[in-house]
Parts: sequence; structure tokens; C-alpha cells
Amino acid sequence: MGTLPVPATDEGRAGLASLLNRPDRALLAFDFDGTLAPIVADPAQARAHPDAVPALARIAPKIAALAVITGRPADTVVRLGGFDGHPELAGLTVLGAYGAERWDAATGELIAPEPPPGIAAVRAEVDELAARTGSHVEDKRIALAVHTRRAADPEAAFEELSAPLRRLADDHGLTLEPGRMVLELRPPGMDKGTALTELARATGAECVLYGGDDLGDLPAFEAIARLRAVGIPGLRVCSGSQEVARLAAATDLTVDGPEGVAAFLVALAERI
Repeated sequence: MGTLPVPATDEGRAGLASLLNRPDRALLAFDFDGTLAPIVADPAQARAHPDAVPALARIAPKIAALAVITGRPADTVVRLGGFDGHPELAGLTVLGAYGAERWDAATGELIAPEPPPGIAAVRAEVDELAARTGSHVEDKRIALAVHTRRAADPEAAFEELSAPLRRLADDHGLTLEPGRMVLELRPPGMDKGTALTELARATGAECVLYGGDDLGDLPAFEAIARLRAVGIPGLRVCSGSQEVARLAAATDLTVDGPEGVAAFLVALAERI
């Protein structure tokens, strides 16, 4: 039997204890890239860690709700994660585009808004800026993500692109979200904290766990802090990396990247 790691904070330990005591009242939610799936140079090649989905399939029937909350299009993550076609995951919800899109495993239905005008307006200029630095643009339908990981000097490309992309975002009513060698332009008002909070309310969860690895996950970690303040226990799990070392300070438990998240899920499946 795998050993569950012990959270570093009292609040985190209380959240884990609540989850273990009443899993049927718990909501478990995770980011995809860098959390359930290792970060790769080409986002189209991302795949869930081989131990993650089987562990989630064991956990899902025992908890109140299971979700993946991602900045990617929901259907893209369903395909890359291999989440479709698992009867045990019938209760899974994938919230894409920071919660603007929704895919439900039970029905296979995808709800997705049309791309905002600002994204279409900046597309050509974003492509040109990315090409100059050897970066890659990922079209997320209602957002554009500029990945610098494949540039000759990823960090230099990231710095070079930050200012012009921010100006583009400001000029077209968009938000610029920095991440792990990625700069994303997306509509304002979309974040994982809002998505997680709304899902917790909709499911009536009495305990909430969220796992993430990047700056875009901070709003979800903050949402758990707010839920704790009104009496709902929670556990914040950091999929640790050297690229975003400061994220550990905002969480209760740090594990070693997606491999550590998968090991945590396997141990959790054995305990509940």
C-alpha cells in the first residue's frame, strides 16, 4: 500500500482528514498540464501520467465529484487525457478555458462559447511575434497561448514577448496570463478559482481538494482558502517544479511533479 504524504499545514491536514473520513462529500479537482500530465515541448503531445487515470477511475465512484480544470479547450484535454470511455469516470467534469467550457463524461456533451472578438483581432500579430522568437502559438479557441519552450533561448524569448503581448492584451480588452514558459492571452473574468468555487457550490461539496502546478492555479488555491474561512475543509496540492518554486508557499502539500501527483492518487485510492 502506498503511503499518503502528510500536508505541511494544520489546515491541509484537516482537509485530508475530512476527505478520508467522508470521501462521499468531497470534490477533487486537478489541473491537467504539469499536474496530471508531464510538461512537454509540444503541447499536442501531452498525455496523462500512466498511473493517473486508473487511480482516478478507482477514486471517482467513492467521492461526490471529480473535475479537471484547465486552460486548454475541454475536448482537447478529454482526448489527451484519455478520459472518455471509462465507465468509472462517468461523473467526471472537465472545465476548459478556465471554466468557460464544460464537458460532462456522463453525456459526452460539450458546452463551449464562441471565441471573443479580441482573440481574432490579435491573432496575426501574435503569430508574427512568436515566429520572430522561435516560439509556438497554441490556439485554444477562446485564447491564444505563446509557448517559448521550443525557442533557442526559452527564457529570453519569454522576456522579449512579455511587453508586446501585454500591450496587445491591453489594447484589445484581454488578459495576459504568464505561466511555465508560456504567455496566454485570454478574455478577462475567467479563472480557475471561480470555476472551482462554482463547482463546489453546485455539487454541495463539504471538502475540496485542488492540485495544480502553475501561476494560473493560484486563484483555485485562493478559492480553497476562502472556502475554509466559511467552514469547508480543503487541501491544496502543489505539483512541484523548479520553474514555479514559489507555488509551494501557497499550498499545503508539495509532491514531485505529475509523477508525485500520480503516486498521491494511487495511495489515496487505496485509502478510500
